[in-house]
Amino acid sequence: MKKELQECLRSPRAIRRSRHATQKGLKLRKIKDAISISERPPEVEDRAIPGHWEGDLIAGSNNSYIATLVERHSRFVMLAKVENKDTQSVITALIKQARKLPKELYKSLTWDRGSEMAGHRKFTIATNIDVYFCDPQSPWQRGSNENTNRLLRQYFPKGIDISGFSQAKLSAVARQLNERPRKTLQYQTPAEKFEACVAATR
Repeated sequence: MKKELQECLRSPRAIRRSRHATQKGLKLRKIKDAISISERPPEVEDRAIPGHWEGDLIAGSNNSYIATLVERHSRFVMLAKVENKDTQSVITALIKQARKLPKELYKSLTWDRGSEMAGHRKFTIATNIDVYFCDPQSPWQRGSNENTNRLLRQYFPKGIDISGFSQAKLSAVARQLNERPRKTLQYQTPAEKFEACVAATR
């Protein structure tokens, strides 16, 4: 009965790991010149100023991935098709997405310590966007992105090959999430909140 009920939940995870949990034997991935999240400006933490993003990769079968980006102030979502998990593919896709936005609305990016961001300096040089890295095994430090990724699993369940989804399809999925009212936004949609930010830059 418990298993049947669990499958009805939006996030059908079996357990929730403690944020203090450790995994023995797991080696910390070293990223050259990584800037710690502890050095991120205070304005990012309180969400008062738009333009600060969190990012991650959603993985599918057969080495397929989607880059997910969430703006902290508005919870606005962008999805980017990536050809592979190698840093060249990921950085190229992130640069392309960043150039779609006014520079005032993309000031920083927070990511985990995955090797796909080893080329973060190339991203920063191309976009003038600072990249900050979470502490090891600390996904809650980019909580907006983690929550969004759980919602995205309704569209991209674990175990399926997601390489066949076009950028147009990914943008359509992002639009559905962005048009969903959020309690945390006083029942505004992320799209409405983000559009107000865009209007303020004009």
